[in-house]
Amino acid sequence: MDRIEKSEYQLRLERLTGIFAGITKHAETQALTRCPYRSAKDQCTAKIRCRHQRQPRVAGEPLICTHDGVLDYRTAWESDPEAVDQMRENLKDSHRSREASADGTAAASVRYGGVLCPVSVGKTLFDHADILAARVPTSCGRTGYCHECIVDVKQGMHVLSQRSEAENFLRDNYRLACQAVIEHSHSDVEFSLLQRSPQILTAQARRGVDLAPMVTRQGDHVCYDGEVIDQYRGNLFGLAIDVGTTTIVAELLDLQTGESRHLTSFENPQRFGGSDVLNRISYDSGEFQGELHRAAINTMNTEIREMCERLQISRHEIYEILVVGNATMRDLFFGLDVQQIGQKPYKSYIELEYLAGARETTALNESARKLRLLANKNARVCGGPLIASHVGSDTAACLAAIDIETCDETVMLVDIGTNTEVVIGNRNRLVAASCPAGPAFEGGLVRYGMPGCEGAIESVRYVDGRFDCRTIGDVPAVGICGSGLIDLLAELRRHELMTPKSVFADKRREFTIVPERDITFSRADASELAQAKGANYSGQYILMREFGVRPDQIDKLCLSGGFANYIDPTAATEIGFLAPVPGERIVRLGNAALQGARELLLSRRRRESIEQFIRRIEHVELETTSDFFDIFVEGCQFKPMPMSDSSAGPTNRW
Repeated sequence: MDRIEKSEYQLRLERLTGIFAGITKHAETQALTRCPYRSAKDQCTAKIRCRHQRQPRVAGEPLICTHDGVLDYRTAWESDPEAVDQMRENLKDSHRSREASADGTAAASVRYGGVLCPVSVGKTLFDHADILAARVPTSCGRTGYCHECIVDVKQGMHVLSQRSEAENFLRDNYRLACQAVIEHSHSDVEFSLLQRSPQILTAQARRGVDLAPMVTRQGDHVCYDGEVIDQYRGNLFGLAIDVGTTTIVAELLDLQTGESRHLTSFENPQRFGGSDVLNRISYDSGEFQGELHRAAINTMNTEIREMCERLQISRHEIYEILVVGNATMRDLFFGLDVQQIGQKPYKSYIELEYLAGARETTALNESARKLRLLANKNARVCGGPLIASHVGSDTAACLAAIDIETCDETVMLVDIGTNTEVVIGNRNRLVAASCPAGPAFEGGLVRYGMPGCEGAIESVRYVDGRFDCRTIGDVPAVGICGSGLIDLLAELRRHELMTPKSVFADKRREFTIVPERDITFSRADASELAQAKGANYSGQYILMREFGVRPDQIDKLCLSGGFANYIDPTAATEIGFLAPVPGERIVRLGNAALQGARELLLSRRRRESIEQFIRRIEHVELETTSDFFDIFVEGCQFKPMPMSDSSAGPTNRW
């Protein structure tokens, strides 16, 4: 055997070593830059869950891989990748903070809900939201396509990138979190989500209802109004949805037992189009018509996905969705043109067609597939019937919840919201009106106003020269919700810190409510609340006069809505927010609109009965009342509503 020379052996060994080194380097490069499950079309072929998977734009197609080709894809499969990423970001932020401190400059920060993190130039608000544990909704892989990650930038708009094409539909300080890049670090940034979770009323009374839904099981078949629409899959579910201007509440019901399976609520994501009905009508009449509809549908679909995942059920088992809301909110949900509601005679196209005899009802019935709602392919979406003008199907649902068809006593229903509805009467006669109260008591226009979410001040007392506040969740204060604002106004009046005309004592411009959180209340805030209160006052006052009763002749004052459930009736009466009905006659209904929607979903007989009854309601247009302006001005003052005609003045008699 020939001996191999040592030099030749070394040469071959080095050659083999070089080959293996090349293979290793290539493998490492591949491992760090491209996932082996990523196809040439950037689609994910893996059968496992991965953090980089995103839903495709077209249903039925494979998941999209959104890995950027830079980071180690293997972190996607770590047991807790979010925690690992957050740890890495915290280390980077800590390093940047130390560098800033060494330079003698304060590091800029990003704030969400009272939590801070250092600014990272070049990263989006969504990236910072991840660090801050803010639950920003998205279904498009942060590409700007779904328009779900809208945030309200409270501070620092000038350090963000220019709006991208995907953000053209937004105005004011609204941005898409996935598109807003921080370009400079010389200013703090603060943002809030449009879809916070308000406090849900879970302690409300659940009335029994004769179970007779439109959806029934017949053997192995599922039928809608007697027509077969599917094979029985094990469950029959329905969704009752109350679409408010500020808040949306939805409840999943078992249509076979009537049992409630899930309840959720969130801020209406249409807020970028305006805080009240008229602003949203104006927005939807412009070049971005349809965006408000898509925002509501996309967000509802997100809730349905999470609901089904939590309950381990299939969306294909949802066969009917019943939606109630004022005329604008209901029609926007169905994707209808709402322009007509914003101009005289302030009636939707649906109501005008009904009055002209072109429709038999103002109720709506559409397929879930057409509205792109995640439900069974044959599911129906029903919109409750309207009463008149802005008095919509949510008020009809409230009336169903109190059995107004059988009521002999005089009832005043006040459904308090951005649009407050007032109805007075009994089964023999009913009068109704809508009051454009605006969003001041629901988190809008007031600087530190907010809905009833965690951290909102819900009650206020003035003790020993300071304000004693209680928050929802007993956490540090973030802002003040409606019940807290009513308490605050009443306390300012009781202690003579404010006149009925909103003038503060000692010529102050503002009061500091929570010093450690810099939460204040200004004369401008009081002015906004005065106008909102004046609208509520006018509606109640004019309708009582129209019906011919005084406040002490009302047998029952029913307060509806999440906000109304938490207010102190005494405080509300003292500032003229509510009519001075004796306290023992005041009944909190909770979310009566959702309760009514629940009953209409579970009983077709109830649905038919209330639709026939509401056709008899007399609608009063407040603004056409001859002395409306005088009443409104009187109502803007923070003082009790008069009890009788002798103190009401010559033009304001009951």
